[in-house]
Amino acid sequence: MELKVSGLACARGGAILLEGVSFALAPGQALVLRGPNGSGKTTLLRTLAGLQPPVAGEIAVAPESMAYAAHADGLKPTLTVAENLAFWAALHGRRSMATALEAFELTELAGRMAQNLSAGQKRRLGLARLLVTGRPIWILDEPTVSLDATAVALFARTVRAHLAEGGIAVLATHIDLGLPEAETLDLMPFRARPAAGAERSGFDEAVE
Repeated sequence: MELKVSGLACARGGAILLEGVSFALAPGQALVLRGPNGSGKTTLLRTLAGLQPPVAGEIAVAPESMAYAAHADGLKPTLTVAENLAFWAALHGRRSMATALEAFELTELAGRMAQNLSAGQKRRLGLARLLVTGRPIWILDEPTVSLDATAVALFARTVRAHLAEGGIAVLATHIDLGLPEAETLDLMPFRARPAAGAERSGFDEAVE
């Protein structure tokens, strides 16, 4: 299982934001995207995950191999922790949730409604979904938002285990997760030259 990106161009709001992005990741490798707010990290991740089409270039990857985790936790508030994970496990043809519950220390919260979780607990549950998808490539947009230091360590350990088992991760984060396998990609050299008269919106910059 590999992820190869060649000459990728991405757009936001109809304007090309990035162009010429190329990289290749083999099993066990991670790529950390770098760049200031507005540099295109979210746009690139959404394009990789198939949530928006590329303007140009190619993403070579096996079908149904990616799992995407972004700013929203994607939880059903009236379901319990276990029921939320069961929903995602069933969606991806998986059965076991034990590993996901243990990895993010959610076992004791399994019977609690998602709507009654703290922000950090919701985030941990949202990230636990990655483990029940069974998918080898994780696309992660600021995954440590709302996590305290202990939870960040849990997440970093989970990513390391995923890589050790031959998984791949592409993530945007400002936190050093201590991933020795990770390479970095600065997006600023791939920024497209803005069209004459084009203006950037503050909203777009806020979600990058």
